[in-house]
Amino acid sequence: MKGDEETMNANKIIAAGAIAAALVVGQVAGRLMDQPLDAGAAPPAPATLNVPTAAELSSRFSEVSDAVDRAVVNINTETLVRHRFRMPGRGGGGRQQFQDPFDFFHRYFGGDLPPARSQKRESLGSGFVVDPKGYILTNHHVVNGADKIQVELASGEEFAAKTVGSDSYTDLAVIEIDAGKPLEVARLGNSDGMRRGDWVLAIGSPFGLERTVTAGIISATARPGRSQWHRFLQTDAAINRGNSGGPLVNLAGEVIGVNTSILSTSGDNSGVGFAVPSNTAIQVYNQLVKHGRVTRGALGISMQTEASPQALRALGATDGKGVIVQQVRPKDGPADRAGLQPGDVVVGINGRKIGEPADIFPLLSETAPGETVEIEYLRDGEKRTARLTVGDRSEVFAGEQAAQSGPGQGSDSLKLGLRVQELSPQWKRQLGDKAAGVLILEVEPGSVADDAGLRPGDVLLELNKTAVASPARLAGLSGELQPGSDVLFLVKRGQPGAGEAVTLYLAATLP
Repeated sequence: MKGDEETMNANKIIAAGAIAAALVVGQVAGRLMDQPLDAGAAPPAPATLNVPTAAELSSRFSEVSDAVDRAVVNINTETLVRHRFRMPGRGGGGRQQFQDPFDFFHRYFGGDLPPARSQKRESLGSGFVVDPKGYILTNHHVVNGADKIQVELASGEEFAAKTVGSDSYTDLAVIEIDAGKPLEVARLGNSDGMRRGDWVLAIGSPFGLERTVTAGIISATARPGRSQWHRFLQTDAAINRGNSGGPLVNLAGEVIGVNTSILSTSGDNSGVGFAVPSNTAIQVYNQLVKHGRVTRGALGISMQTEASPQALRALGATDGKGVIVQQVRPKDGPADRAGLQPGDVVVGINGRKIGEPADIFPLLSETAPGETVEIEYLRDGEKRTARLTVGDRSEVFAGEQAAQSGPGQGSDSLKLGLRVQELSPQWKRQLGDKAAGVLILEVEPGSVADDAGLRPGDVLLELNKTAVASPARLAGLSGELQPGSDVLFLVKRGQPGAGEAVTLYLAATLP
């Protein structure tokens, strides 16, 4: 019996081993059946990734800097500012006002004011040569109103410059020097090819430190600015005072932007800088060197800048997109002659879809006055088309153009020393639904506005207790002012870091 039991146990062990072996063979066979026919071959080795070293990237920065640097110039300007004596501390927006003693005697004793005195104002900026004959691109605000412009080349040579043309809308200007020899130029690239994250270099003269190079990336493209006529490239490359007008360069050594401004509460770099795209600069440059000014097209309409999808659908735009014609002006203007009416919704121009007002401005920048365009619009839900001859904006909107033309050119600027523009949709959202007024872009030093303490970035609400709803309205009101009269401004001013704005009454006297 014992022998039989041992034999049975041995047979069980052998059977279990056979079953286990069969299972293993089955699993292996199953896996082999699941593999491709060449699965038996050794898997290919993964490709080796080449990581650029810091030294290689640094070397590229140096190569680009050397290639562009010789075309970058330092710009010094002098402006003779004439203004009357004023006590220190007068104006300044909210600080204690001091009565000018000469004003006091003039008002109450009929004495004469002392003669106006002159003061020389100097400023620094940058630029870059784009034509070997000596044509230089820079910012409008660098050379605007300057009595003397001096350009220093990379070689250290200095030359007097003259302004060929300037455009306040895009903050671009062209100046010219006669160096008596061909100059090295910067090569312009296609800014439309830039993407977020692309490396860029900013070259210029911050704080007068000539040919300073800083590196960063493109933080955003097509960033809305103060002007509706262009969009900025945003970068975190350090840009400071004096960098204005200098080139923003890609790693191919091409200028893809003109450094223009920064967003900062301190006035110095905070990692948010803006540059005018090179494609915009090329268009403006070509017009300035040919005609001395930039002409822009106009349709002859006022557009509703804030329109909800519901309102657009109610007017027949089923997708909730388009531009509502708020007003047709002037009478017998381009839109009036084409038959457009208030309440029409523009949905296309020359086959290009129009979804919002911002879509129209770039198109008008590319369209010369006198050209004919086809307007697609909706009226009472019915789609229509009209042929419209584009007008010259400076003629169609003469009042607005004068008010925004810059210090010393518009009627408001002559008397007040202001350059203003209509509030953008972004500003209106920040100020509230009932926002009105105009945005102050520039205050001329020594002017009435400067005496009163107005600042760029303020929103001008009223002039002498009369609402200022548009630049044209400001031009009209300022044209009525008489020499020696007091001027009362009502402005709204943001408080850095507070997230709110305060309303201020500021005043000065016209000379």
